[in-house]
Amino acid sequence: MADQLPDSSTSESADSKDSKDSTDSTDGKDTRRRRRLRPSRLLAALTFALAGFLGVTSAVSADGTDLRAERQTDLADLARTQLQTNKQLGERVSKLRAQVDELLARQLRNDRSDAAQKKVDRLAPVAGLTPVRGPGVTVVLDDAPPSARTNDTDPDALVVHQQDIQAVVNAMWAGGAEAMTIQGQRVISTSAIRCVGNSVVLHGVPYPPPYRIEAVGDVGGMIQAIGDSPAINTYLAYVTDPRYRLGWKLTRSTNLRMPAFDGPLNLDYAAERDVSGDAASR
Repeated sequence: MADQLPDSSTSESADSKDSKDSTDSTDGKDTRRRRRLRPSRLLAALTFALAGFLGVTSAVSADGTDLRAERQTDLADLARTQLQTNKQLGERVSKLRAQVDELLARQLRNDRSDAAQKKVDRLAPVAGLTPVRGPGVTVVLDDAPPSARTNDTDPDALVVHQQDIQAVVNAMWAGGAEAMTIQGQRVISTSAIRCVGNSVVLHGVPYPPPYRIEAVGDVGGMIQAIGDSPAINTYLAYVTDPRYRLGWKLTRSTNLRMPAFDGPLNLDYAAERDVSGDAASR
């Protein structure tokens, strides 16, 4: 029986189908490859765009200067520069101070100015404007201890009042004090002691107890004046009374140091109110 030859149309159809399948397969791979490449290309484009933006921003911010951090934040160089500036300013201040001293010296050559300056220098210690040191007396006043506070005790009798401090101050001045401090503040002729609540105000500063009063001068005379003061003897009666037990301590010193008064010397005083102007404005 003779062999049959394959049908040419069938063979061609099969070849065409194989070729189409191969083409479709290749096209599918290329499509998938393109899909995989699209994100990377997009990322690269964004990276280049961001780099360009940063470059332009840096150029605009620099404005012709160097933006490198090490040149802007060198603390050692900044410190050396500042020290040099301070040195130059100090030299300038010294020169200006020398000029001021020379001008003052010229002015003081005048007879009237020289006499006035000598008078100021002579009165400065008396006015409390110079530091003082020497033998003196220290008195410390204090409130009663908390254990003395009972329902039967008058609370006002358990605290130090401004008149108690004033009594000690007046006795010291009368006994020969040349300079005095209260709570470390220099006391002068215009100093006022005021009691505000449970504290004492001196030169506008409130102080709680204990109150320390120091005076330089005739030690024996001040102690004698303190013992002769009726107001202080009344206070000492509350010191020795077991119901009150106010604080009191008196000591002698061979060398007390007191600062100069550095507050204002002008006096504050009350002025009469102009009521006529108030009435006219109504």
